[in-house]
This record gives sequence, structure tokens and C-alpha cells, in this order.
Amino acid sequence: MSSLSDLGAGLGDRLRTLLHRQGRSLENLAAFSGLSKRKLDGLAMGEIVPTINHLWKIANALGVPFGSLIATRQSRDEFVLRNATKSVITSNDGGLTSRALLPHDSGRPVEFYELTIAPNHLAHSEAHGAGTRESLVVVRGHIEITVGKEPSQRLEEGDAMIFDGDVPHSYRNLGPSEALLYLVMSYIDLAKP
Repeated sequence: MSSLSDLGAGLGDRLRTLLHRQGRSLENLAAFSGLSKRKLDGLAMGEIVPTINHLWKIANALGVPFGSLIATRQSRDEFVLRNATKSVITSNDGGLTSRALLPHDSGRPVEFYELTIAPNHLAHSEAHGAGTRESLVVVRGHIEITVGKEPSQRLEEGDAMIFDGDVPHSYRNLGPSEALLYLVMSYIDLAKP
């Protein structure tokens, strides 16, 4: 597994690049993300390990895909993601983990993730950028998805669901063991970083 400090250091580089491209400051990002300038400084300097929650707040405030904050540049047309070097990001409460399987590429408006949800855990997600769609498949477990004010949907192993990710939504693991999901994020209206 790659070092969390490597993820933090890489985030700082990508964050500085995105802020520069948009002509924005950390103060401005703090105002739009809901994260304090001190927290953003710590994340940008690699002193604070980023969580999924941090990254979504930053991505939404900058109007960029989530994966653009964690992606690494590849010098070839092929990309191989080795399990031994995987990078896993955790939610603030530790109940949800995310691993990028198909990292962000500005030429491709989709990202592919492996999600795990702790037993009997409820994970809330803020609304993502306008036009964001989520497509997920339950690989293992029984989950409940609530999207905006719509009725909750219960999904079993092998079930799939597509929904708008640009409204608040949640994933609840209904079982006593860890749930595994594959998630594709499709970005329609987000500006390229």
C-alpha cells in the first residue's frame, strides 16, 4: 500500500496547481469549501492526511473531479494499478474507504472506485458537482442508498443502481460484515482542471 504521506504530499502539489490555474488562493478555497485555512494549509503541506470528506469538499469548491486531487500522471498510454501499491482513502469516521481503480484523466470524464463500507455503517456524501452521476454495483453485502429526498433503495449482491450524485446521498451497509461496491463517477458539467 502506498504511503499516506505520499498521498498528502501529492495532494499539496495538485492543489497548488489547481489553485494557480484558477487564480485562487487558499483563503478563497477555505471560504468555498467549508474547511479552515489552517486545515487546508496542513493538507497542502502534507502534514494532514486527507480523508474522503476533505477531498470532496475541495473538489466541489474547485469544480473539479474528485480523482483530479489524487491522480498521478502516467507517461504512457497504458496504466497498471498494482494491488501491492494501492492507495486507500478513508472517511473522517473510518467507516468508508475508497480506492481509485481508474484514476482521473482530464480526457476521460469518468472515474472508477472500489468502496468498502464497515458493518452497519451509514456514510453520508455531500452533493457533488452539477451533472455528476454515480453508477454502482454491489459486489458483496446488502446496502441501502438514499438519494436526495427520494425513497431509499435496498440493494443486494449483484444489484446495480445509477443516480444523480449532485444531490446529498448516503450509503448504509445493512449487514454485519464489510460491504464491497464498485462505483463509477461520471462528470458531465465540471470544468477541466
